[in-house]
Amino acid sequence: MEPNASNSVQPDHFLEITPMEVHKVVPPPHRSTIQKLKSRLKETFFPDDPLRQFKGQPLGKKWILAAQYFFPILQWGPNYSFNLFKSDIVSGLTIASLAIPQGISYAKLASLPPIVGLYSSFVPPLVYAVLGSSRDLAVGPVSIASLILGSMLKQEVSPTNDPLLFLQLAFSSTFFAGLFQASLGFLRLGFIIDFLSKATLIGFMAGAAIIVSLQQLKSLLGITHFTKQMELVPVLSSVFHNTKEWSWQTVLMGFCFLVFLLLARHVSMKKPKLFWVSAGAPLASVILSTILVFAFKAQRHGISVIGKLQEGLNPPSWNMLHFHGSYLGLVVKTGLVTGIISLTEGIAVGRTFAALKNYQVDGNKEMMAIGLMNVIGSSTSCYVTTGAFSRSAVNHNAGAKTAVSNIIMSVTVMVTLLFLMPLFQYTPNVVLGAIIVTAVIGLIDIPAACQIWKIDKFDFVVMLCAFFGVIFVSVQDGLAIAVGISIFKILLQVTRPKTLVLGNIPGTDIFRNLHHYKEAMRIPGFLILSIEAPINFANTTYLKERILRWIDEYETEEDTKRQSSIHFLILDLSAVSSIDTSGVSLLKDLKKALENTGAELVLVNPVGEVLEKLQRADDVRDVMSPDALYLTVGEAVAALSSTVKGRSSSHV
Repeated sequence: MEPNASNSVQPDHFLEITPMEVHKVVPPPHRSTIQKLKSRLKETFFPDDPLRQFKGQPLGKKWILAAQYFFPILQWGPNYSFNLFKSDIVSGLTIASLAIPQGISYAKLASLPPIVGLYSSFVPPLVYAVLGSSRDLAVGPVSIASLILGSMLKQEVSPTNDPLLFLQLAFSSTFFAGLFQASLGFLRLGFIIDFLSKATLIGFMAGAAIIVSLQQLKSLLGITHFTKQMELVPVLSSVFHNTKEWSWQTVLMGFCFLVFLLLARHVSMKKPKLFWVSAGAPLASVILSTILVFAFKAQRHGISVIGKLQEGLNPPSWNMLHFHGSYLGLVVKTGLVTGIISLTEGIAVGRTFAALKNYQVDGNKEMMAIGLMNVIGSSTSCYVTTGAFSRSAVNHNAGAKTAVSNIIMSVTVMVTLLFLMPLFQYTPNVVLGAIIVTAVIGLIDIPAACQIWKIDKFDFVVMLCAFFGVIFVSVQDGLAIAVGISIFKILLQVTRPKTLVLGNIPGTDIFRNLHHYKEAMRIPGFLILSIEAPINFANTTYLKERILRWIDEYETEEDTKRQSSIHFLILDLSAVSSIDTSGVSLLKDLKKALENTGAELVLVNPVGEVLEKLQRADDVRDVMSPDALYLTVGEAVAALSSTVKGRSSSHV
């Protein structure tokens, strides 16, 4: 790295460094190994310190707080009022009008019986109302989890040839998804889902939205022989190779209702106070299309309908769960993938609306709530559920105050299951397809993609990998590719840490990056470097090679200009949060290499853990001699400038 001309060495610049008071670097307070381990575990697994509310409380109060921690309904329930209920009943009925058609549609997207979608909108919301900490999250089936569940299971089992086995595997996958989610919360391992970065999720969601929409072409065009594959090329090939199956009646009905739903969505987006327009549009479409089909006997003219649905509440399904056999690996893998995706979506949605209303959502409690919701749901004929953004947005805009809105929605679905199921017999599949397309189109976030391009090009590449991976490879493989690239980025940052050459800003004791601050100048006889990452076994080789190359470049430049050679290598360790044995060995090797050239190694501001490890490893003071350890770069340069000046004079 050649410095800018304005950063050139000033021969007498060290003469301008005024003497400064040198502050002693103080070692950190002594802590035992047990204390350090306890502190590290606490910061890793309990950064929110959930036990702090129990400190200083009597035993009876502690039991009450513990019950409220695990069952948040006990916290807000005693203060619930009729005014809150009035708001919740409006929002509950509103999201129920959206949940009923979406539940039926998403179940078909997962290749499950439509009734399972309604079952999944009945039991899980009741469980979440008791265990969840979000006031705005509306629980139920979601498009992406439905798509992944159906596509992964269909790779080995046909939902048409063996519908009972497919249903059993769906419930079993839901159980393992819930078990995994609850385990993350209980073991406080929520940081695992942080590997799904925002860029990954935006690309994944957009790709999945396109795949979901393309799958609806079967319903929107009236095609009977449609591909079982999910990728872009096979789907489009299937569409255009079966043009003879297209039904103009289906296309006309689908186009009209799709336009109606998109217009309703547009109106609600432009005027949020009219949220009820988009919320009620799906149910209105179902009712109107059902009446049209029944009145004109449209099912006899090529328009397919749902057919008769089973009446009654959720039947138990614990006897249908598979915990052994040849399909165990499939259901565990499907549960793991759908569990991570649905959990990420649910927590992200909950935190989004919590921020709007200025309250906190406990991520670990949400994991346990969503996980237990799915475990219980798998035993009551439900498949994977979580908090959906579209439904939660309607819930928020409708004025929901507490999780009672989920209970109201659940009761409404219960009434539908008990008394209204015959009304859906003539509901056309084409309208369900239009509802799904309208719901998932909002997952394509172009402004967010543009923002990522402006901020971080590497993140944009990750986003594109997720997007194209989902479209051209598969949903789960596209996600895996994006996560892999994100992890590679992290590894790259660990193994190739950022290191900077510092120079002095004239007239101050401030030292900054030479290539950032053009007025900064090098100090003759000093090479000042800043390491901005932990030093560990993964990057010591790189750091050693890079630092030695900087020394060679410095010596070559000084020889060319016939100025003083390097006398001190100053390493600013302010940004080095930790160091391991390989890092300590690196500093020892650097010190020996410098001594062979007549130079010295100086360390500046090693933080507590780094200083402590250096002290333990420095039995013979071969790294940290008292005159080679300073609190700031300015103090180090001021204290050592006279030494450099004396050495330079002796060489004259």
